[in-house]
Amino acid sequence: MTSSAVEARPARAAAQQQIALVDLLDRLLGTGVVLSGDIVISLAGVDLVQVSLRALITTVRAEMVTVP
Repeated sequence: MTSSAVEARPARAAAQQQIALVDLLDRLLGTGVVLSGDIVISLAGVDLVQVSLRALITTVRAEMVTVP
């Protein structure tokens, strides 16, 4: 195997991973993603700060929007 063939393989693999990532993001945003998380900071068993995250991320398409 030549050195140029060895160098070409990682480049092709990286290109395939980028395409797969774009397809994954398209599918996730097309169907929607829900993010949920909680962070609690406590001291000696007493909760001092609590942060809750609830988010829905999706795309808005023209056919989804209703015009009054």
